Amino acid sequence: MKRIVLLALSHAIAAAAGFAAGIYALPILVAPPAPSASELKSQAAQAAYTGRFRRDLKDSDLLHWGEGTVSVGRQSVSFVGKLAPGPDYKLYLSPEFVETEADFKRLKERMVRVGDVKTFESFVVPLPASVDPARYNTVIVWCETFAQFITAARYR
Repeated sequence: MKRIVLLALSHAIAAAAGFAAGIYALPILVAPPAPSASELKSQAAQAAYTGRFRRDLKDSDLLHWGEGTVSVGRQSVSFVGKLAPGPDYKLYLSPEFVETEADFKRLKERMVRVGDVKTFESFVVPLPASVDPARYNTVIVWCETFAQFITAARYR
């Protein structure tokens, strides 16, 4: 009986580890190609604002971080750098700087969701015509599925 319990426990642990590895690896495997250097340069040239994603934010950690330069223009938000891979990343603009999940949840009603982030080494996310980036001051990457703060950058 003890052997059956140990086998069941070891198989459950292996299955859980495989599931966790799949959640981490799947977004990397299905991610589209990152935008080209020329596209990123073109988008950054049109930007009115810039900011930096940093790894040292309060709720950033080993699995939830971003690092690089984000550029915000009237038509798009572009990013040159790296994000920790993960599923279901969304890009938000916020009227206040946010660096914790609690602050994100508190301010979410005042934010605007811009679009999906599908690449982890640089991205370009088009801004809807109805969104005026001058009304906000911070770009946030948020994991919608797991309600996890990834990173943020103040751009003005």
